Amino acid sequence: MHDTLGQVLPKFSIITVTYNADKVLEDTIQSVISQTYHSFEYLIIDGGSKDNTLHIVNQYKDRIHRIVSEPDQGLYDAMNKGIRLATGDYLCFLNAGDKLHGMDTLQLMVHSMQKLKDLPDVLYGETAIVDSNGHFLRMRRLSTPQELTWKSFQKGMLVCHQAFFAKRELAKEENYNLSYKFSADFDWCIRIMKKSRLLHNTQLTVIDYLNEGMTTQNHKASLWERFRIMAKHYGWASTVFHHLWFVFRAIYKK
Repeated sequence: MHDTLGQVLPKFSIITVTYNADKVLEDTIQSVISQTYHSFEYLIIDGGSKDNTLHIVNQYKDRIHRIVSEPDQGLYDAMNKGIRLATGDYLCFLNAGDKLHGMDTLQLMVHSMQKLKDLPDVLYGETAIVDSNGHFLRMRRLSTPQELTWKSFQKGMLVCHQAFFAKRELAKEENYNLSYKFSADFDWCIRIMKKSRLLHNTQLTVIDYLNEGMTTQNHKASLWERFRIMAKHYGWASTVFHHLWFVFRAIYKK
């Protein structure tokens, strides 16, 4: 599917970036290959893992469309590689440890678009937070807006990166900025939205997000990067104002 909706079905490129992820990867792979919707490709971009990651990947190699394992410059460099290799209509970056919410997630996402006249530039939905056993903990703290625009992220990253499916044609023009070590996804999503005409809320829980990860482990550095990104896109005055509101909100909720 390339221009308008109809009987032609969109193809998804699901991209998982890995490095020494053997403890959490298998559930992620199974959540993808078990999808009831079959118009997708699955790419695993590995940074040259030293553990059993590739052993696990190779167990499913007949169901994985592209496997790359070589040294890279980190998470976002690997994601840029995934953009270059993908061939689908939409991209989803599904981290090792995270999962598509259900076996019918992609099918339901496509169904949610059936009444639209044109192809959305971005598909988005909700994110559930789960523990290492896949048990539901809570919904993501930041609420997904009913109508998303590039200005929405002034209030923070209201849509989880994994639940933000961008058209590949847009993504090809907007690589992840490698000068950001922890929050390049935040900047990338804003740049994609600035170029988007139609952003579609699927009204679905799309992703089960594992309650840990690089950004959590490097929380302060990530927050500073996000501040800089917000200042770049929205201006310093607006960014300072919103951060004062964040502090007030956090105190009030306690």
